Amino acid sequence: MAGSIKNSLRLARAGLVLAQHGVRFVPAGVPVPLPLRLASALTAPIGWLAAPRLPREKRLASALTSLGPSYIKLGQFLATRADVIGPELAGELAGLQDNLPPFSMAEARRAIEESLGGRVEDHFAEFGPPVAAASIAQVHKAAVIDANGQRREVAVKILRPGIERRFKRDLETFYFAASQIERWHAPSRRLKPVAVVDMLKSSTELEMDLRLEAAAISEMAENTANDLDFRVPQVDWQRTTRRVLTVEWIDGIKLSDHKAIAASDIDRKALGLTVMRSFLKHAMRDGFFHADMHQGNLFVDDRGRLVAVDFGIMGRLGTKERRFLAEILYGLITRDYRRAAAVHFWAGYVPSHYPVEVFAQALRAIGEPIHGRTASDISMADLLGQLFAYTEVFDMQTRPELILLQKTMVVVEGVARSLDPELNMWVAAEPVAKEWIESNLGAMGRLREAGEGASVIGNILADLPDLLTQGQQTALALADMTRDGLRLAPDTVSALAAEEARRNRWSRLALWIGAISLAALAIGQFSH
Repeated sequence: MAGSIKNSLRLARAGLVLAQHGVRFVPAGVPVPLPLRLASALTAPIGWLAAPRLPREKRLASALTSLGPSYIKLGQFLATRADVIGPELAGELAGLQDNLPPFSMAEARRAIEESLGGRVEDHFAEFGPPVAAASIAQVHKAAVIDANGQRREVAVKILRPGIERRFKRDLETFYFAASQIERWHAPSRRLKPVAVVDMLKSSTELEMDLRLEAAAISEMAENTANDLDFRVPQVDWQRTTRRVLTVEWIDGIKLSDHKAIAASDIDRKALGLTVMRSFLKHAMRDGFFHADMHQGNLFVDDRGRLVAVDFGIMGRLGTKERRFLAEILYGLITRDYRRAAAVHFWAGYVPSHYPVEVFAQALRAIGEPIHGRTASDISMADLLGQLFAYTEVFDMQTRPELILLQKTMVVVEGVARSLDPELNMWVAAEPVAKEWIESNLGAMGRLREAGEGASVIGNILADLPDLLTQGQQTALALADMTRDGLRLAPDTVSALAAEEARRNRWSRLALWIGAISLAALAIGQFSH
C-alpha cells in the first residue's frame, strides 16, 4: 500500500509537470481512460496559466527534460517506438536533447577514486572540467602518461552520482503506471506497457555499465578495422570500470559545427557519402550499428575520416534477420513482389491464413511509387508511415531492433543531407546493397549457408543420445499424468491459445519494415 501511494504521488507530480507544459501524452486514436480525462479536466487551468511559450511539438520534450534523467531516457526510448506511441508523439520526442547541468568536480573526482582506487593524480596527469553532461553521465577532458612516457589526451566518461538509485526508483513508478494501465484499460493492453518498461529497464542497465560501452567500441573497432574512412576511439581498459570509461580524445570537427566545416577544406559531398555508407555497412555487413548517430556524436578528423563517439545505444541484427533483409531487399529492387512476400511466409513472419498474393499486393503498393523517383521526392518519414499502417493490417509487431534501425536511418539521412543537400541516396546505397545481396544470395552465400546447415546437423547428431533419453523421460512423465487423469479444460486450452496468439500476432512480420526502408535507399539506382 505504501508503495502504491508513493508511486501515485510521483505520477501526480509528473502529471502536473506535463499539464504545466500543455502536453497531451496519449497516442492519437487511442481512447483516453476516464481517470485521465478527469485529470486532464482538473489540470486544464494549470496548462492555460503555466504553459510555456513553446511550439506544441517542443512541449513534450521540454516537460520530460524538467522531470529529470529517467524521464529523458524514457522519452528517448519511446522515440524509437512509434508502434507504441504513434508517429506524431514519436516525432515530437525525436528532438529530445539529452543535456543537463554537470555535477561538481568534487563529485567527479570522488567517483574516479572510488572506481579506480587511489587518487585522481595516480591515474591522470591532468584532469579538466566537464565538457559535456547528459542524463546518465558526463565527460571530462584529461591526460595520461603511458608506459613509454608519452602524454596522451583522453576523454573520461563518469556516471552521475546516485543515478542507479534514481533510475531504480523511477522505473518502479513506470512499472506501477504500466501495470495499472494494463489492469484497468483493456484497449491499451495491445501496446504492452509493462513490456515497454521491461525494455527500457534492460536498455538503461546496459548504459549504466560503462564496461559494456567499452566492449561495444572494441567490437566496432574490429568490424571496421579495414574501413579507410571510418574509425572509433581507442579504449583505455586500465582506466575503465563499471562507472568510469576512458577513451582516446578525438581532435576533430563536430558535424554539428557547420561554420567550422564550411571554413575548412573538407569535401562536404564526400563526407555526406561516408556518413550514409558507413551506417549501411555497419547495419548490413556487420549486423552491429551505432544507434545514436546524430551530428553531436560524429566528428571528422584531420585525415577526413568519420569518427563516432558515445556508444551507449547500439543496434544489433542477427544472421537470420540480415539474411531476411537481403531477400526482401532483392525482391523489391527487382520488383519481384511475390518473391518478397513469399520470403515472409518462409520465415514465419506472416500468419499463414493470409494469402501470399494479398501480401505481395501490399508490398507492391509501397514499392511501385518509389521506382523512377529522385531522392528528393521521397520522404523517409512518409515511407515509414505507410509501413506502420500495414503492420496492423497483417497482424505484425514491429521488432525493437528494427524500429531502432529505422529511427537511426532517418537520423543518418538527415545528417548526410545536411552536408550535401543534393546527395543521391541511391548512389550512396548501391555498392553496399549490392555487396550485401551478393554475399547473402550469391554462390559464396549459399556455400556458407550449406556449411552452417551441416554444422547444425552434426550438433544434432552429437546430441541425439541425450535427446532420446529426454524424450523417453518426457513420455513416461506424460504417461503418469494421463494415468492420474490430468486434463486441460477446453476453456483453458482456448485461453492458452488466445494468449499465445496475442503475443505472436504482431511479432511475426516486422522485419519487412526495416528491409523496405533499406530498399528505398537502393531501389532508384536499380530502376534506371
